[in-house]
Amino acid sequence: MQVLEHKVKNYLSKEALSRFGNLKTAHPEIAMKAVMILAKAIELGQLKRELGDDEFKSLLIEMQRN
Repeated sequence: MQVLEHKVKNYLSKEALSRFGNLKTAHPEIAMKAVMILAKAIELGQLKRELGDDEFKSLLIEMQRN
């Protein structure tokens, strides 16, 4: 799991990385689910650039809806 997390962190902006760190501390299970979703997007070529904080926040909101 740490390898996936490291890979995903390379795609997060400084602000998104900070949000991820806070999320991982408060809700590690949600953070790992987000890592899995982003790793899959990277693997499929759907995430080719840095993910900003607003985009990361949108992903988390969408995860709550599902």
